[in-house]
Amino acid sequence: MNHRSPAFLPLTVDAAARLDAVPLLRQAITTDHAASACWAALLAGCGAAARRELGPQLRRLSEATSTQVGARWWFAEGAGHRRRVAGAQQQIEEAIADGDGQEFALAFVGYDHAMASAVVCAHTAPRGKVGDLRA
Repeated sequence: MNHRSPAFLPLTVDAAARLDAVPLLRQAITTDHAASACWAALLAGCGAAARRELGPQLRRLSEATSTQVGARWWFAEGAGHRRRVAGAQQQIEEAIADGDGQEFALAFVGYDHAMASAVVCAHTAPRGKVGDLRA
C-alpha cells in the first residue's frame, strides 16, 4: 500500500490517529484521497466523476465523526462544531459546483479545522456521571 501524508485533512487524520479511532481514521483517509482526486479534476477543468464523489465522502466522514463522538454530544454540546462542519462542507460543495480550485482549498482548511476540533473537543469534554441527565 502506498502511504502518503494527508493533503486535505491532516488535522482530522492526526486527531483520529491519536485517539486510535480506527473507523474514523479510515474514513478520513478515504475522504482525503477523494479530495485529492477532486482537486486534480478541478485543476484540470474537467467534470470528472471525482468531483461528484467527494460530497458523499464528506457525508460519510460526518457520519463517522458522529459515531465517534456520540450522537448525543454531536447534537447537543457539539452542535456548534456540527454547524461549523456543515457550513464548511457547503462551501466545499459550492466551490466544486463553481469549479473554483482556490475556494475549494480555502474551504477545506476550514472543514479540516472544524472536523478535527469536534473530534478533540468531544474527547476532552467532561462526562456526566452515570444516570445524570444532560440538557
